[in-house]
Amino acid sequence: MQRDYYEILSVGRSADGAEIKKCYRKLAMKYHPDRNPDDKEAEAAFKECAEAYEVLSDEKKRQVYDTYGHEGLKNSGYQGPGNFEDMFSGLGDLFGDLFGGGRTRSRRGGPQPGNDLRYDIEITFMEAVHGLSKEVEINRRDTCWTCEGTGCRPGYKRETCPSCHGRGQVIRSQGFFQVSSTCPQCHGEGEIVTNPCNDCAGSGLVEKSKKVSLKIPAGVDTGAQMRLRGEGEGGRRGGPSGDLYVVIHVQEHEFFKRDGETVFCQFPVSMVQAALGCKIDVPTIHGKKSLNIPVGSQSGARFTLKKQGVPSLRGGHRGHMIVQLQVKTPTNLCEEQKKVLENFDELCQKHGQHKEQEGFFARLYHEVVGKKDKEN
Repeated sequence: MQRDYYEILSVGRSADGAEIKKCYRKLAMKYHPDRNPDDKEAEAAFKECAEAYEVLSDEKKRQVYDTYGHEGLKNSGYQGPGNFEDMFSGLGDLFGDLFGGGRTRSRRGGPQPGNDLRYDIEITFMEAVHGLSKEVEINRRDTCWTCEGTGCRPGYKRETCPSCHGRGQVIRSQGFFQVSSTCPQCHGEGEIVTNPCNDCAGSGLVEKSKKVSLKIPAGVDTGAQMRLRGEGEGGRRGGPSGDLYVVIHVQEHEFFKRDGETVFCQFPVSMVQAALGCKIDVPTIHGKKSLNIPVGSQSGARFTLKKQGVPSLRGGHRGHMIVQLQVKTPTNLCEEQKKVLENFDELCQKHGQHKEQEGFFARLYHEVVGKKDKEN
């Protein structure tokens, strides 16, 4: 007695085509002969899955099966899948190159585009902010002009591969299955080079270095990519060149930090400047800018310099710059300086400017003592 097709693929009767295809692909990969050589049970399961999918993926066959079952299919003329080739006719898209390409793999004997290349470049923080033009030298494989990318010595042509007869695929038997795989002699191209070019040894490509001009826009950051069309590896047999992808890495700056279009910096001031207030010149990525520090400013206070940040890659505006104060405590004081500070401290006490500190310690003391009393 034949098993139910829905049971074979582990799907419900209301499953749509996408779900049926997904479940079939999973099972087909599990039981495929390439993964289970000389396994008769796997071969049988593989064929069973293929038959179930052939019916359930066809709207008319599925309708007959849902209404009349296996007998209805037989009465309608369906005899089940034949050999391996019939079983996979029209289903090659399920596997692609997974098991050596399948029957639907296209011949690669025509023009081939070149591979894309990647070039990593490191630039300074300021170069990233303001942009730059730079010429770099890259090594790449370019089209051999002696053979024009054919790989053949001038006057000769590529010949049909004798192993696959130009198909790019060879078929081998495995039990009652026939498995198609990439031809090992021509590597799927269907043609071979019998008289290779002396300059490229038959590859159609030669190693060359080339200078490429880069125009890096202002505002780029680490990870940004630039695509240069046609600057990648050369094509073969008349195919176009690939593209060059330039990946940018920005060096850290000792003073400026960046978050998107916003620039941050920490700027030191003396305790006297912070206490009395002052006007200071702050370096920005666009030059010096004046900044007013209010009387009594504390360490960590932040001030914003508008439009002194990084230019937007989309153009039209700049980000802002955030300046954070660092109030520096003087060190290596002379006796006269110490005496002045001691007098200053006495004046602070006289004017009650230590009360806030005293209040803080009082609150902390009562909090600790109160906690211990509760514990006892």
